Amino acid sequence: MGDIFEIKSITQIHDLLGQSAPKHPLVSLIYLKDLPKQLGFEGVRFMSDLYMISLKDGISGSFMYGRNSYDYSEGTMVFTKPNQVIYGENEKIDDDSEGWMLFFHPDLIRKSELGKSIGSYSFFDYEVHEALHLSQEEQDIILDLALKIEREYNQNIDKHSQKLIISNIELLLNYCTRYYDRQFYIRTNLNQDHVTEFESFLKNYFNSEKPLEMGLPSVKYCGEALNMSPNYLSDLLKKETGKSAKDHISAFVINRAKNKLLGTTDSISEIAYNLGFEYPQHFSKLFKSKTGMSPAKYRSQN
Repeated sequence: MGDIFEIKSITQIHDLLGQSAPKHPLVSLIYLKDLPKQLGFEGVRFMSDLYMISLKDGISGSFMYGRNSYDYSEGTMVFTKPNQVIYGENEKIDDDSEGWMLFFHPDLIRKSELGKSIGSYSFFDYEVHEALHLSQEEQDIILDLALKIEREYNQNIDKHSQKLIISNIELLLNYCTRYYDRQFYIRTNLNQDHVTEFESFLKNYFNSEKPLEMGLPSVKYCGEALNMSPNYLSDLLKKETGKSAKDHISAFVINRAKNKLLGTTDSISEIAYNLGFEYPQHFSKLFKSKTGMSPAKYRSQN
């Protein structure tokens, strides 16, 4: 596979997409209808220093992101953050496309509260098959915020401009958080299937030799096994059960440890190693943090 094409600025993304010079050096809204009908990026890999929030409407083809390919449908939102590798293939833009892409550089928000909190918007780490799907009403609300950002940087920039632009970006992200919660909620039956699948995965993992060979499963490892990004898996579980993926793994390990402590004569060190802990003291520390007592005390009192 060829080299990765690096995008470092708003000016560079404008040049790449055949747009005129940007009105603001750190933020820009680009409409899909203003792009060439055939983008010609098939097989090209990009790594950007920019955040991108995009509404993929009126575009056919697929978009590669991470390990997965996603076929567009109407009202699909995708979020990418700096240093993620993306590439497109066979993309074709319809004449009546209403989609858009909002780009902003980290320097825009670096000294703001959003700069401190943007890591909490976990959907920037979702895979594209975990994209956000909006109703027409939701699309209209999000578009209105994007247009406010555009109007703000198109007029004469003053001391209030950056604060207002950032405020609207933050509001847009907060609406997207709400809509993702809605998406989790209306897909609750599917999500319950995922919860069951996750629990089954943990059971099979700990019934195998994998804990001895590979140690405790990470959230990343579990997500990959279930074809989900780690953040999406944790958020899905959090919405459905109130516990994150890490909490679920810990709870499973503790319950299994309790059964071993009471149902076998294995030493605490043996139990720790068999559960995937490299050091028994790490097991004892986790057990005490979750139960309020050491493994030895738990065994002796039950």
